[in-house]
Amino acid sequence: MKVYQSILLLFCCQFLHSLCFGLDCTVVSGNLKQIDAGSGSVVGVNNKNEAFVLIDNIFTKISTSLTHFSVGPAGQLGVDSANKILKLKGGSFVRIPGLLKQVDAGGDQILAGVNMHDNIYCANMDTNNNWPWPSGSSWVQLTGSLKYYSCGPYSCWGVNKNDQIYIKKDVSDKVCSGSGSFVNIPGALAMIEVATDGRVFGVNSQGMLYQRMGVTYSNPAGTDWQQMTACPNGHKHVSFDLGVLWAVCLDGSIRKCSL
Repeated sequence: MKVYQSILLLFCCQFLHSLCFGLDCTVVSGNLKQIDAGSGSVVGVNNKNEAFVLIDNIFTKISTSLTHFSVGPAGQLGVDSANKILKLKGGSFVRIPGLLKQVDAGGDQILAGVNMHDNIYCANMDTNNNWPWPSGSSWVQLTGSLKYYSCGPYSCWGVNKNDQIYIKKDVSDKVCSGSGSFVNIPGALAMIEVATDGRVFGVNSQGMLYQRMGVTYSNPAGTDWQQMTACPNGHKHVSFDLGVLWAVCLDGSIRKCSL
């Protein structure tokens, strides 16, 4: 395996003309299709839409069935196979208004996500922390079309059906829609995740893993993409929190990597 990884890294550095390196990773028991880490917690779902929470380094199944699961400053949020949105309140998942296929709880107590038509939505902190939600529509629809959307402390990133990458700047707890239009970022990714500290990671359609370098509060778009390897057989999904990169490999196995 180490020989294979060395060959893979040599190929990417010499022929893809990009910085790349192998990560120090350990295999974590379990099999997932999607993973999310935030605020010290790690959650995920498998191909059977079974949902899991990492407890004492073991992915423990919970009773709720989800197709996508997110955790962060905005709480624990998920969607089921009918695109219903569920939020953890008082130890139980309760339904909140709306229909989404992918959700994100990584922003500054704001919620975000996309629906089955790739329409983009977010909800401000006041709405998120208010239960029950006020009458009427509490989701803010953003102009644009994305298949995956993730938020951090000061920006949100997304990818569209053509794997083009976009950033929304100046996002805050009171203005989840940010300022200005979405700005295109060079590159192509199938999924993207913004960590609680603002770091940005993504996986492309070929299963290659990347981190956006140079991301800061003053320069939220960063400077360039750096390729890295956590899974020797390719990557499916990725998330980052508290210095640890969590990767789901193409075969569903899970890697925990120091970064």
